[in-house]
Amino acid sequence: MHALTTRQAEILDFIRDCLDRNGMAPTRAEVALKFGFRSKTAAADHLRALENKGYIRIHAELSRGIQLLIDPDEDSDLLPIIGSVAAGLPLEAVENHDNSLPVPRGLFSKRPTYLLRVRGESMKDAGILDGDLIAVYKTHIARAGQIVIARIDNEVTVKYLDYEKKMIKLVPANTTFEPQLITPDKVVIEGVFVGLIRDSFMN
Repeated sequence: MHALTTRQAEILDFIRDCLDRNGMAPTRAEVALKFGFRSKTAAADHLRALENKGYIRIHAELSRGIQLLIDPDEDSDLLPIIGSVAAGLPLEAVENHDNSLPVPRGLFSKRPTYLLRVRGESMKDAGILDGDLIAVYKTHIARAGQIVIARIDNEVTVKYLDYEKKMIKLVPANTTFEPQLITPDKVVIEGVFVGLIRDSFMN
């Protein structure tokens, strides 16, 4: 790989930090804001330089479509799209494995297991919008503060995980929705959110 300028190295570190903290790469607007660029064009120029030097790949068709290039021999995973998940009231999960989507490796901080289509607006303040595909790492273990995919009986929802006394608290990211308090025996954690895919590269 080619050597980086100081600013390019700083931007690469910022991308890694965003992936570690949020499970998503930054947008061009966020890069511009972080480094004091006057326009998104300046940020895009630095990102293209990182791409030309082999450190990232930019997927213009994806939201937050900056992929860290980790292993050039293993470029992408074909992930199943499994039904829908509610960002609102729980929605019955339709386990449809017929559809799948290639997802570049290095796009998220943790390699996802599958994708779910979001329906509803309760997580919009976390940047998860109606119609988004969310990338999910399958696990039954999660910590407070993580965005989780939770099964309540035969229905599935996406919320922040928290605890209140001996109850599980599922917290929306939209002030028009109320948190849900549920006994632990009624909830199964199906996975944790590691990122999202949208049809266009965000502003």
